[in-house]
Parts: sequence; structure tokens; C-alpha cells
Amino acid sequence: MKVVACEPHIVAVPPPHIGGMYWIFVILRTDCGIEGVGEVYASTFHPTVLQAAINDVFERYLKGHDPHHIERFFREAYSSGFTQRPDLTMMGVVSGLEMACWDIIGKSANKPVYELIGGKVHDKLRSYTYLYPENSAGEYDYDNVELAVECAVRCMEQGFTAIKFDPAGPYSAYSGHQISLEALDKSAT
Repeated sequence: MKVVACEPHIVAVPPPHIGGMYWIFVILRTDCGIEGVGEVYASTFHPTVLQAAINDVFERYLKGHDPHHIERFFREAYSSGFTQRPDLTMMGVVSGLEMACWDIIGKSANKPVYELIGGKVHDKLRSYTYLYPENSAGEYDYDNVELAVECAVRCMEQGFTAIKFDPAGPYSAYSGHQISLEALDKSAT
């Protein structure tokens, strides 16, 4: 089995860009018709730049190779730079392509990937959702406690038992790392 094609897919996320401005997926195809899907961790570059990076890494290190040989792919891609210390963009691309390889391997073995990488540990896992309270206009209102409570109740009705939220949201160029005193006061109450 050989990987013969790579198809990146860029998905633009509408404002307020929950989960990021873009989600980038990749589909790998093999010569025997099996397809694998992976998610490339988005970087700060424009998605067309990342798409070119995906195609470059695929062409140089994965095209024509057996998807089972993930360690070879990783070592060659990781060591491609002069310093053998790739940046986060390279690692994001490699991780997405590796996920797609594992998807192919699982499909070819007719097994879930978790069985191939150590087996099941838990029968079920607790998951969480983010808290994004919307007002009647459909805008996200991070300052309205009542809307946050209503949103949390809706999440609980959907079966969630844990919620993640950012008390100083929404993010901007000056949030998080340079939080304002006003945002800090809101998160402390």
C-alpha cells in the first residue's frame, strides 16, 4: 500500500471564529482506494500558505510511501531543517498527515485506531463544551451573567456535565497576555 494523493481542505469559521479562524483538514488517498482524514493544527499563517506547506511536506516525505511507516515519515520531516528543530507549523502539518495515516491503517486493519496504539483504557470519558452565551440578536455576550447561566443550562440539557469558559473573553490582540484591569475585575466577581 502506498499513499498517492493529498487533498487539503480549508474551512473558514464565521465570526466570532469559535475554535479559530480556520480549521484545516487533510485527506490522504492510497493506491488501493483507502482514504484517511487528519486535522492540521492551524498556524498564524494565511491558510493558503499552510496549504502549500501541507503539499510540500506530503510531496517530499509521504507521497509514494507506505502509510504504516509513520516513524520514517516523522523522522525525515522532523529532521528536514538545518537545526533538526522544526517550528510549530511543521509539527502541525506532520501531525495532521500522521492522523490521516493512522486513519488509513485503522481502516485497512478494520480496527479502531485506539486498538492499534495500546487499546481501550476507559469505557467512557467525560467531555466538556465551551460556554458561549448569545443574546437575542445572536451576538456573543460574555459580560451577561444571566445569559451565561441560560447557556450552561442548555449545555447540561444536551448531556454535558462540565463547561469550559474564559472569564476574560472574548479574545483580542490585547487580551489574555495583556489583560485589562476591567476584564480582571469581571473575572474576579
